[in-house]
Amino acid sequence: MENSQYQLQIASDKKEIKEHGSYAFPVRVSYESLSMYDGAFLWHWHPEIELTLVLEGEISYRVNEKRYRLKAGEGLFCNCNALHTGESIGGKDCRYLSITFLPRVLYGEKSSVTYTRFVRNLCGDGECASIHFRPDDDWQSELLASMDRIRRCYDRHLKTMELEIQIELLSIWLRLYQHWPDSTKKQEKESDPNQERIRILLAYIQEHYSEKLTLEELAAQIHICKNECCRMFKKYMHETMFSYLLVYRVNQSLLLLADTDMEITEIAEKCGFANPGYYTRVFKRIREITPMGYRKKCRENKQLQGRSNSLSVL
Repeated sequence: MENSQYQLQIASDKKEIKEHGSYAFPVRVSYESLSMYDGAFLWHWHPEIELTLVLEGEISYRVNEKRYRLKAGEGLFCNCNALHTGESIGGKDCRYLSITFLPRVLYGEKSSVTYTRFVRNLCGDGECASIHFRPDDDWQSELLASMDRIRRCYDRHLKTMELEIQIELLSIWLRLYQHWPDSTKKQEKESDPNQERIRILLAYIQEHYSEKLTLEELAAQIHICKNECCRMFKKYMHETMFSYLLVYRVNQSLLLLADTDMEITEIAEKCGFANPGYYTRVFKRIREITPMGYRKKCRENKQLQGRSNSLSVL
């Protein structure tokens, strides 16, 4: 198991804070694993399109209201600005390739024909926020092959790497365009207002998770009644707001357990749990280990890593 990086760095509006390439070449290719995020990465979004290629294991991947079970050899297209999250299945790790890129790497200038005819209406399309790629489908198999060529190109790091990656991304986009729903290629679609409401709710929870939150308070943030707020959240997130809040609070406590000597009572209070006993019960139900057990495990892993580093120096 790799050392956990705990979680993504996310702004208050759930936008991920991470460089995805450079201004000159806005593409980022990286090897990832769920163990890097302690088994799951939080809901977030970014203006880049993301392509995921599963290398080993499986991942439960969610984009907006859709859930996917991706296996090794399969992939996923996640449109720009779409909310997404991923978690392990059965506690097992998953290794995957992540390719994120700004759409402008495809078209250059917004005055170009490529942008106006083939990119503009597709980027951020709420009706097609994600596509599951499987190797048994001909056009999707070709797309997965292009993603693997990007991986090998990145590994070799040749002088022509950027050009080769751009060529493969254009090839991927061509196949996506050819198989995109015709209606979205013909006209602009209005964005789903509920997606923006979900973003507002998630941002508010992130900012106020340590406080006592009520359903009335949360519903007031998006100006709808409590019942409609609950219904909408459950529909899009496949869990209740209360369940999401508990998981988020527990995740926020992980770093405090691993990297501080704070008392469990203090950590519970800092993360929004008024009762440390309740915090322990919720933590064990979600993580299948007690907070003290998790702290002990983290410290043992650090000691093992320290010994490994000492041996490598010798």
